[in-house]
Amino acid sequence: MTKGGRPREFKDAAVIDAAMEAFWMTGYEGCSTEELCKKTGLGKGSLYNAFGSKHDLYEQVLQRYHRQGIEEQVEILRRPVSVKERLRELLDWAVKEDFSESGRRGCLLINAAVERAGVDPMVEKVAVRHIELLEKELCLLMEQGIGSEEIIAAGRTAKELANVVLSCYYGLRVLNSATRNREMARTIVEGTLAAL
Repeated sequence: MTKGGRPREFKDAAVIDAAMEAFWMTGYEGCSTEELCKKTGLGKGSLYNAFGSKHDLYEQVLQRYHRQGIEEQVEILRRPVSVKERLRELLDWAVKEDFSESGRRGCLLINAAVERAGVDPMVEKVAVRHIELLEKELCLLMEQGIGSEEIIAAGRTAKELANVVLSCYYGLRVLNSATRNREMARTIVEGTLAAL
């Protein structure tokens, strides 16, 4: 089964990862075809024959980033530990990502949404899908926390609490990228947990 889709799929994944690096460094508008060719090692003709347009390649990059990110976040939120431990692990994961070497560029999906969501329906669709999936997981977590009395609802619904956490989470990620201030990040993590 060596002539099936597997080898091409692996090759495509490597090219998409290389293109991801190019888009991540400069954004969609700032990324030239020449830069994409340089990062991927493909000629312009080969790149577009394999992936269509620059925009088509960008969509595959964002979809791949979305899938990888949401899988990691969902895995954290489903771990067999207490609700607040899972929330802390999610927030700590974000801080670790944002202060890693690659994280110095910020979250690719947040960057894409800020740059293009208002003018590019594809970017908006991927970003909204990611947020909806994370919101759904957080709602389930808040329901568990309210049920076990680990989370103090104070008249708020699980969805309202999930949206508070979501807002803190994305605010944290934007501030991490903008300020590079670990102490601020720590304060936000502790404040978010203390508010629940």
